[in-house]
Amino acid sequence: MADHSIKGKTVLIAGGAKNLGGLIARDLAEQGAKAIVIHYNSAASKADADKTVAAIEAAGAQAVALQADLTTAGAVEKLFADAITAVGKPDIAINTVGKVLKKPMTEISEVEYDEMTAVNSKTAFFFLKEAGKHLNDNGKVCTIVTSLLGAYTPFYSAYAGTKAPVEHFTRAASKEFGERGISVTAIGPGPMDTPFFYPAEGADAVAYHQSAAALSAFSKTGLTDAGDVVPLIRHLVSDGWWISGQTILINGGYCTK
Repeated sequence: MADHSIKGKTVLIAGGAKNLGGLIARDLAEQGAKAIVIHYNSAASKADADKTVAAIEAAGAQAVALQADLTTAGAVEKLFADAITAVGKPDIAINTVGKVLKKPMTEISEVEYDEMTAVNSKTAFFFLKEAGKHLNDNGKVCTIVTSLLGAYTPFYSAYAGTKAPVEHFTRAASKEFGERGISVTAIGPGPMDTPFFYPAEGADAVAYHQSAAALSAFSKTGLTDAGDVVPLIRHLVSDGWWISGQTILINGGYCTK
């Protein structure tokens, strides 16, 4: 019987320096992961990456931070190669990389569309590809998408639209990697109380999102708390291994009210 515990496992987290990715990294270290590789996008995130590395090491795991812009296949290939050189082949690979654009469709430029596609779709595809090539047997792969895949809303055509393909990538990968015992999932959080959320929103929109979930009144901010997402990810990359090929929305009923 395969061991699906986190203890002793090697983890790679794209976008793992801060916010949800940083919380996931800390949590998996506390759950007994042996080594965690933290990817961060640019020098602007280095200080956060260093703090996360320190927290991982304090929890008793080995930690490595690697910087890369993952919008090319070659960069994703190099990330996996460098991670393997540093700590060995991963058992768990989690991609939290994403970019938000809130704008009327009629105002979105080709440059903006291409950038959104590169970050949200292309990076996800090649991350899954490299995970399929390099994960140990019985590994786990999880991609962060968005609960807007289950909502009907204006102004997020490029964001939700470029995250949507990941559902299909996830299904295909689950079938293709399943013969090696690898499970593949995607998680769609609702609007989260992180610095990733607020820059795209005006005060009125923030107020709406804070009351839009069925359980908003029971949340400290009315939004999805990243800390409530982490336990589900922990489950999916451990005992929840039987869940595969699925996109799970976690939003307090944001898409049902």
